Amino acid sequence: MNFDHVNIPGKLVPDNYLQLGLAAQRSKQRSFKELLEKRKLPENGWSDEQIEELVHLLASLDSNNYPHKIGLGEREARIACKLVARRHYNFGHGIGRSGDLLEAQPKAAGSTLLARLTNAIILDLLRGIGLPSCAGCFLVPMCTGMTLTLCLQSLRKQRPAAKYVLWSRIDQKSCFKAITAAGLEPVIIPCLIQGESLDTNVDLFREKIISLGVESILCLYTTTSCFAPRNSDDIAEVSKLSKQWQIPHMVNNAYGLQAKDIIHKLELANRVGRIDYFVQSSDKNLLVPVGSAIVASFNENLLQHVASTYAGRASGSQSLDVLMTLLSLGRNGFQSLIEQRSENFLYLREKLKKFAELRGEIVLDSRFNSISLAITLATIAGDQKEGITQLGSMLHMRGVSGARVIVPGQAKSIDGHEFVDFGSHRSDLKVPYLTVAAGIGISREEIDKFFDIFGKCWNQLFQNKNDKTKSLPEAID
Repeated sequence: MNFDHVNIPGKLVPDNYLQLGLAAQRSKQRSFKELLEKRKLPENGWSDEQIEELVHLLASLDSNNYPHKIGLGEREARIACKLVARRHYNFGHGIGRSGDLLEAQPKAAGSTLLARLTNAIILDLLRGIGLPSCAGCFLVPMCTGMTLTLCLQSLRKQRPAAKYVLWSRIDQKSCFKAITAAGLEPVIIPCLIQGESLDTNVDLFREKIISLGVESILCLYTTTSCFAPRNSDDIAEVSKLSKQWQIPHMVNNAYGLQAKDIIHKLELANRVGRIDYFVQSSDKNLLVPVGSAIVASFNENLLQHVASTYAGRASGSQSLDVLMTLLSLGRNGFQSLIEQRSENFLYLREKLKKFAELRGEIVLDSRFNSISLAITLATIAGDQKEGITQLGSMLHMRGVSGARVIVPGQAKSIDGHEFVDFGSHRSDLKVPYLTVAAGIGISREEIDKFFDIFGKCWNQLFQNKNDKTKSLPEAID
């Protein structure tokens, strides 16, 4: 409520006291006004109370929260459980209209404003962290894999005769299933093995374009963020092929917004070639619950194709989560998280190298991967490579999540396509390894605790392998 236009008698409160309170109110009102008019992310984060006040204000604009409401429709955003209503701040209409995620709703001015404000702030954030050429973006209330499927379906409408998707292999199920879920045929481009790391086979992309024919190819599909020792795809070179042959190019940028080098590659790829869509997970990059992804493009017109491909209305919960989180962090808070993550990656890498040297192992060289790291498990595995999977479960039981043990010989079938040595991004893995990552929000305390647990688990497995072998140091100082 704005008290400026209310005549409050002095009998209720002395005017000099009242003016102090009104000054504080005006400061908040200016913040709200600036946010809504400029649609820019605040430099500094807001307090929880200020964020909630804004959210309640937006919710009051939806018809289900009108005090004089009389609903005669089949969907009036009635919420039976008060706990659910409170959890969603009385937002119930969702976003978009049937068949278009970006369309306004006549019953829900507040929800529409919420969604559009969130999209505007995300765009401001993307441009601020190193993507000034980004023309537009919007939040999709689906996981990254299904959002990639949505993008492929929108491309299919534009290229109805095309059926192939040229996909640089990365052993992660959802990004591959995005192709088959769209009813398209994946053409797997194996990675180039360069020493210890895996890189993009740009020449094979070119050969497949020539052999299959441009008209039959829906798009080129690359990935920036992935498990070591696979490097980020060379999206700049692939974007040149995309521009040369006029074939769409889609980038799975799953958790790439938190890495400066990946941001730079995206901007460079747009300058030298073509990227139609790049898709990123909101939970991995913005620290919100799982359930949404961001579609962005360097061509704003292309975004409407994706928005109009979505069937039905969409949940507004994810937009609310992202808006509240970004307002809480502010631009400086998010930049600080990025800087901390980068520093902690270097810290994790150095400790992992010391750990490996003491045990006769190596940290696999994947210099173009600035988030994930891999350490070999050759000495501890010996000839019993299958038994090394026990290390993963031991770590998990002790509270370590996210570490992945990859062993030779694992096969996986996904929608009729067979992957040999699944998890390694290649088909001739010889040595087992463990991957760890320094994602946004990780702390040095977590890294230190990990090495303490990792050392104890290592010693236990090493002793089980050879009881006569002297136990090695448990942790790195």
